[in-house]
Amino acid sequence: MVGSLVVGALWAMLPAYVPNNAAVVFGGGPPIDGGRTWGGERVLGDGKTWRGTLAGTLAGAAVALLLNLLAPTIGGLVGFALPTFPLRVGVTLAFGAMLGDIVASFLKRRTGRERGAAFPGVDQLDFVVGALGLTALGSPAWFAATFPPPALVVVVVATPLLHVATNAIAYLLGLKDEPW
Repeated sequence: MVGSLVVGALWAMLPAYVPNNAAVVFGGGPPIDGGRTWGGERVLGDGKTWRGTLAGTLAGAAVALLLNLLAPTIGGLVGFALPTFPLRVGVTLAFGAMLGDIVASFLKRRTGRERGAAFPGVDQLDFVVGALGLTALGSPAWFAATFPPPALVVVVVATPLLHVATNAIAYLLGLKDEPW
């Protein structure tokens, strides 16, 4: 039961885990804020681009569709059914993750943090809040069935650990300027 809870929760979050990494790899181009400032600071900064947001959303939605294809086989291997993703859910998980990261960037600028500066807690969970919040609004029945409270605890505990590990790998590969 615990194993299925952990695996199911992390499986369900995969479409939200991928977008920010895809945005780093495929991003660039014009920033969302167009260079605008607020209170003397950039609204978001150069790291939040239209191309990165679109690429991240598409990548996360594509992961959801791929997981739908793999769920029966992987579910058979692990011995329990894995969540599948209606298209709307794949998009809300992915786009919500991007929105959460954009909001965190806005908060960083408002608190005087530069692009890439650490913002403990927010850096690790911003995309989770965005992904889960948008999905809960867009598909409340799917959300309630897939993320009961114990699954949410798994996500909130495991995500920061996974986030730190993947960012460290991206840093070592030269894809990020900082390891957080």
